[in-house]
Amino acid sequence: MYQTLPLLQYSDFPRIRRASLEILQVNLGYYCNQRCKHCHVNAGPNRKETMSAQTAAQLMRFMQSTQVSTIDLTGGAPELHAQFKPLVEAGRHAGCRVIDRCNLSVLFEPGQEGLADYLAQWRVDIVASLPCYLEENVNAQRGRGIFEKSINALRVLNDLGYGIDGSGLSLELVYNPQGPELPPPQADLEADYRAYLGEHYGIQFTRLLALANLPIKRFGSTLISRGQFVDYMQLLKSSHSAANLDSVMCRNTLSVDYEGYVYDCDFNQMLNVPAGGGKPIHINDLDQQVDAGAPIAIADHCYGCTAGQGSSCGGALG
Repeated sequence: MYQTLPLLQYSDFPRIRRASLEILQVNLGYYCNQRCKHCHVNAGPNRKETMSAQTAAQLMRFMQSTQVSTIDLTGGAPELHAQFKPLVEAGRHAGCRVIDRCNLSVLFEPGQEGLADYLAQWRVDIVASLPCYLEENVNAQRGRGIFEKSINALRVLNDLGYGIDGSGLSLELVYNPQGPELPPPQADLEADYRAYLGEHYGIQFTRLLALANLPIKRFGSTLISRGQFVDYMQLLKSSHSAANLDSVMCRNTLSVDYEGYVYDCDFNQMLNVPAGGGKPIHINDLDQQVDAGAPIAIADHCYGCTAGQGSSCGGALG
């Protein structure tokens, strides 16, 4: 796999600093039942990395001692890691919103038969990957048969109240472009998703998040191998909007890897760039409060979060 950090680290991206910490995004490990072309984590069925009970306990202590309001669980497929449920329950007991970054097909993995009911019982918000509403495009990006599993999973979740007005169970869908281009306007695309999924499959959802693909890990390596990396970076830079700088996720989010080391965002985690760009910091050694005003480590991939309408784990910024 081609490494993209050497092509990204000498950057003219604007310097930015932290605001107050609100979200703790936790990567439980890189094992996943899927291997998607756009995956910036390079997750897949052959990855063995997973969080230990000791690291999970350290995270629980940190979340209880801070004013973090949201625990965002990701992977890999976070549900397939042993510490998923302990972290869900610790987060909910601490009064936090808990988000599950779900690939949908995981609901049908062996041993996960009660997963959907569990998520509803603990009032976990679901952010579900569905990079298109057309079967051909989803299967091309995520693997054969994934679209059908995704639709069946969405029906299961709808039956439990997810995505239904008034249920309090949030079901957000995530769109990613098929290739090296920016997402279309989020509101327009959401209307298309609602119309198509509703008419053809009876699916309802809370809202759509349109995310840009960042030029790192598997997607970045693919760009290099196809000779598209430079052009994509030029697209991101030429589409930069300074108005998005105040809303990028790294300003109020701390990313933690499966070993407990902290980063300014999930993308920096995948590039192994520690929080602030200095020495690696472990969650067990972190002060109870993350200082507002602390510098954020940047590189050229950050343009992916400010290009056009902007993009973060919460969708479009502007």
